[in-house]
Amino acid sequence: MSPRLPEYTPAHSPSPLASALVAEMPEVEYAVSFNPFMDWFTGPGILSHETEQINAQGAFASKDFFNVFSYKLLQGDKDRVLSDKNGIVISKSLAAKLFKSYNVVGKTVEWNHAMRFDHPFFISGIFEDVPENSTTHFDIIFNYDNLAEGDRYSEFWNNTYSQTSIVLRQGADVRSFNEKISGLLIVKDPTNKGKLFISRYSDQYLYGTYENGVQSGGRISYVKLFSLIAVFILALACINFVNLSTAQASRKMKEVGVKKTVGASGTTLVVQFLSESLVLAFLSLAIAVVITIILLPNFNVLTHKHLSFYIGLKGFGGIVALVFVTGIIAGSYPAFYLSRFKPAAILKGKFANTTFGEVFVRQGLVIMQFSISIMFIMAFMIVNKQIDYVQSRNLGYSRENVIHFERRGVLQPNSYETFIHEVKSVRGVANASCMFGSILNMNQAIHNGFSWEGQSSDLKTVGFPSPWVSHDFIETLEIPLKAGRTFSRDRQGEHLKVVVNEEAVRMMGMEDPIGKTVNWGTTVLEIIGVVKDFHYGSLHNTLQPVFFMYAPDRRNIVVKLEAGADQSTLEKLQEVYSKFHPGYPFEFTFLDEDYQALYDSETRVSTLSTYFAIVATLISCLGLFGLAAFTAKRRTKEIGIRKVLGATQTGNVRLLAANLTKPVLVAIAIALPASYFIGTTWLSGFAYRIELSTWMFAGAGAVALLIAWITVGVQMLKAARVSPVDSLKIE
Repeated sequence: MSPRLPEYTPAHSPSPLASALVAEMPEVEYAVSFNPFMDWFTGPGILSHETEQINAQGAFASKDFFNVFSYKLLQGDKDRVLSDKNGIVISKSLAAKLFKSYNVVGKTVEWNHAMRFDHPFFISGIFEDVPENSTTHFDIIFNYDNLAEGDRYSEFWNNTYSQTSIVLRQGADVRSFNEKISGLLIVKDPTNKGKLFISRYSDQYLYGTYENGVQSGGRISYVKLFSLIAVFILALACINFVNLSTAQASRKMKEVGVKKTVGASGTTLVVQFLSESLVLAFLSLAIAVVITIILLPNFNVLTHKHLSFYIGLKGFGGIVALVFVTGIIAGSYPAFYLSRFKPAAILKGKFANTTFGEVFVRQGLVIMQFSISIMFIMAFMIVNKQIDYVQSRNLGYSRENVIHFERRGVLQPNSYETFIHEVKSVRGVANASCMFGSILNMNQAIHNGFSWEGQSSDLKTVGFPSPWVSHDFIETLEIPLKAGRTFSRDRQGEHLKVVVNEEAVRMMGMEDPIGKTVNWGTTVLEIIGVVKDFHYGSLHNTLQPVFFMYAPDRRNIVVKLEAGADQSTLEKLQEVYSKFHPGYPFEFTFLDEDYQALYDSETRVSTLSTYFAIVATLISCLGLFGLAAFTAKRRTKEIGIRKVLGATQTGNVRLLAANLTKPVLVAIAIALPASYFIGTTWLSGFAYRIELSTWMFAGAGAVALLIAWITVGVQMLKAARVSPVDSLKIE
């Protein structure tokens, strides 16, 4: 049975790749290795000078870093600042904190970090602080050679320690270059199974999702989604303008008649009405700018962004063009509708009856409005139901009252057991252990090289989730044990044992796995236990075959707190942490909160969809209200006659409302199938998702219909209550 794990497409590559590309590929002008993402090598540390100590974030980069990237170098030569292994470049704000001055080039500092360095560093340059909205943040850049010195595996061709970025020479062909480097990893190390390809660095943020090596989306999907929503809402506004303008046309009919009588042409009137529409559109732009400036801070809080209001020359031109087109589109139908009236009929008070075409256009616009509104309502319901589902689903392990944190700095040999013992002795702590990476991020622990008896050929090159954990880890997260045992501190040779989950047993086709072996490269691992299936990572992924391997000294500590543990427990843990890691802050997070953060994007979409649904519905109601007012005015005399003939007020309201209910029912019939398709497409991104039930669609339709009735009810009731005498006097 094949696992349901897709091919992994990381943005990381071997450390030696950059220098090899420069040396062997004439198309490459610059190449740089960069490591800002692995806490064991980079991450937070303490930079000190004399008695001053500052916590800072480090990163490793090869010498051409400032030739490849646009980070602004304030002091130093970009060709030389990283040429010396002992030279470092620090941020402007770090220089101010540590030295209270920017005149620091050449000064010596010490770096206390998990990776031990037995020599000082000198400052070779200062760079402008990394912008707050940058994906990657760092305060110090070390020469990449220090990584090779601190970890001998970093120079192997089968590691993924680096982000390799290159600058191609002018005229280089990207497609042919990709073909040329595709098999380079296998040439350098036959154990490598991956293929290389390059993509634009500027595309990584928006187009960073790959499936089996093929670009398949990313954040650009949200950009497209919200752009489409903006177009829909703008379309709703244009529809409203058309409906309200034509509904109030009678007020302008005599003006049109007089102007035509004194010689005004139809073209002149069209230009006049389009000009009025454009003036309104540009006034709306001014109001929108003010509202945007006012609401932008709240929007940043809502979306966790750091956007500022800035419109460049190109952006300003685009906005002006958009407003101009909007004004023309919104004003075209009313302009041509009003300018075609006959002056003689208008001045005699004989207004043209509403034609079938006018009714069709007006009701068609209402149908379009409510179709969009219902789709927004359905989107709100589907997204919220799915978020509730993933956040409440049983994952197969306990995430309640669990905190996790990283051990920082240089650790004393064999200090893990002492540290864990003191953590467990804190009142309110139920259990504690460690693992490499996080139970919420499966990609941190994907390893190749697993094999077993009877393995199919298609599984020999597949990587499997295989986290290193210590004894008590499975117990700390309360993952149910199905057979065998878990790792123990009291047994020898646990590093040659493995605990698997049920999915791994099914994949390997083992009926009784306890005591059987799995090979990891040249290492033979004995299966000592089987745990029940659990969700590793987010519910975007299906259940995966998992191989737990033993390593009793990893830095990511997982602590299970007793129910009812209070702040004093956390304060005591902070004391223990400070004792073993002096100078480092105790930075912990709750596992359940981090799990919810996996769905931040979906949660923001849910929140924004709520606001969009409200806005779209309000705009649609305005359009329906305008149509109701238009209908009531046109049928006032008819209502008076019906009253004289004995019709009741309720009957008149029902008559008027019936005609306005029909387009809403048509909108419901159109919107619900479209909503089902859109909802199903969005939910397909989750391996585990809600079922779209009939009541959700019926509820959305009922809500839309109720809103429509409330909108037109007041207007219809007002028209139905007019005295028959007054109604019949109307010309």
